[in-house]
Amino acid sequence: MNEKIISPCISICKTDPRTGYCYGCARTNEEKKIWKYEKTTISWKKGNLNMLLERMSGWQLETFKASYEHKNKFGISLFKKDNSEE
Repeated sequence: MNEKIISPCISICKTDPRTGYCYGCARTNEEKKIWKYEKTTISWKKGNLNMLLERMSGWQLETFKASYEHKNKFGISLFKKDNSEE
């Protein structure tokens, strides 16, 4: 079974200087590096996704869920989709 987990990046890449978390996906810079490493396991990625969802709340969580779902279905985040239509 060749399972693939799509990166949680939703193209809103700006780090909150207070928390160190990305405003878009809530990852740290270190977590972003781990996601890119080809030997990172599916298990780690699933666990990290769950952790990211726990970090988020309110508008950030709602925006992330909608954009990540769109990215999983269509291969592009809502932010990129909206910018390509302008």
